[in-house]
Amino acid sequence: MAIGKEDVIKVASLARISMDETDIGRFSSELASVFEIVDSMEKVDTQHVDPLAHPLDIVQRMRDDIVTEENQRELLQKNTTSREAGLYLVPKVIE
Repeated sequence: MAIGKEDVIKVASLARISMDETDIGRFSSELASVFEIVDSMEKVDTQHVDPLAHPLDIVQRMRDDIVTEENQRELLQKNTTSREAGLYLVPKVIE
C-alpha cells in the first residue's frame, strides 16, 4: 500500500504530531511497512481457529468477596470540618 505525503500529514494532524519535511518521507515508508504487515496478517486463514482471550489458558483463582473490615465511615467523617450528606466538601477550583 502506497502512503503519500498527504496521508502522512493527515495522520500527523489527527495525532496532533508536528513534523517537518524531512520526517514525512521516513514516516511514509514506516507507515507503508506497518500496513504491509497488517495486509499479510489479514491474508492468514483463521477459519478453523477458535477465538481466545489470551494465548495461555490461565485463569486466576477467585476468592469469595467477604467484608473483612468494619464500616468506619462515621469515624472517618469526623476527621473533616466540611462535609454534607456524607460527602467531603472541598474548595471550588474550576470557575
